[in-house]
Amino acid sequence: MPRPLSHIRVLDLSRVLAGPWASQNLADLGAEVIKVERPGAGDDTRGWGPPWFKDKDGKDTRESSYYLSCNRGKKSITLDISKPEGQKIVRELAAKCDVLIENYKVGTLARYGLSYAELRAINPRLIYCSITGFGQSGPYAPRPGYDFVFQGMGGLMSITGERDDLPGGGPQKVGIAITDVLTGMYASLAITAAITHCERGGGGQYIDMALLDCMVAFNANQISGYFVSGNIPKRYGNAHANVVPYQVFPCKDGHIILAIGNDSQFASLCKVAGHPELAEDERYRQMSGRIVNRESLIPMIADIMKTRGMHEWIEALEAANVPCGPINNMQQVFEDPQVQHRGLKVEIPTPAGVPCPTVASPMRFSETPVEYTVPPPTLGEHTQEILQGLLGLDQQAVAALAAKGII
Repeated sequence: MPRPLSHIRVLDLSRVLAGPWASQNLADLGAEVIKVERPGAGDDTRGWGPPWFKDKDGKDTRESSYYLSCNRGKKSITLDISKPEGQKIVRELAAKCDVLIENYKVGTLARYGLSYAELRAINPRLIYCSITGFGQSGPYAPRPGYDFVFQGMGGLMSITGERDDLPGGGPQKVGIAITDVLTGMYASLAITAAITHCERGGGGQYIDMALLDCMVAFNANQISGYFVSGNIPKRYGNAHANVVPYQVFPCKDGHIILAIGNDSQFASLCKVAGHPELAEDERYRQMSGRIVNRESLIPMIADIMKTRGMHEWIEALEAANVPCGPINNMQQVFEDPQVQHRGLKVEIPTPAGVPCPTVASPMRFSETPVEYTVPPPTLGEHTQEILQGLLGLDQQAVAALAAKGII
């Protein structure tokens, strides 16, 4: 069976993470993604190493692990879009594509004659997705922005990190560029929705994605709680504002996560721990009571958890259907039997003679599964294929573009 988007061609003018994450999702779903990169340099993330991908001789290549994480399934062409010849090729490609993704500063592509209005005149069915820090309008629209900034501005760091009154207290960022990944995911969803709209006869449209918008939306129930109560959410470290106990506890030989989401789970925890009286105490019997009385309950649970080892606790609690788990490092993640069973590590054959490791898409389809056959491309690997095969340029024309540094 063809994959869901195997009939879709994407022109990807984005770089770094948010845009490439979105286009990788579309490639996983079967879309043909043409990644446009700067001649000689390419996507910024190609140089964000070490670590580097290594060839069959163990030597470093030009591709960083960062670049590999978000560019599988794509074709790479080099093109200088600041030059008229490069802009002409973009217009010709846009005429043959269903989707365009870009993350230039507001107004940059308009200066190149590549705005949505100009490309829509060429291809009325084009779905044009712009990804910027602050969106296409508003007082901050011209500003550049990076994930770290948006984790702070969007409120996430105000609720992430240990409490101010405890050792190590203060705001913390998430350990990955979560704003970019979230924006890439929202962009993927918006693009697929726009494809459906187009295929129902609605034509193409413009999608304005802002990293700040996505970060604010991500705050979910914390924002809702603020709207309803007027109380500003605060940091709870590894604890949860509305669920208790729901945090990390030290054991004899490590740490364990308890994620007690309802009253029956709390009763089971207390039984396994040998303290059923806690579940009968009116202060702790119901979740609302445990939230209000967390300051007296948590120290007692902490003392109890120190009496056994992590694996001993996990075995006993899992047998009683109490949600819990270890804190794994990346090596331990991929040693986990469930992770191995789900096949979350995938290796894609490459021209370098060694497979490229990648993380499997979490999207699992019964009829149109994701395929892992196209590794992240080397810089300009498909330039001739696209210019000659898709646009019909002859060898002489391609050579002339190369001589001018356009490709």
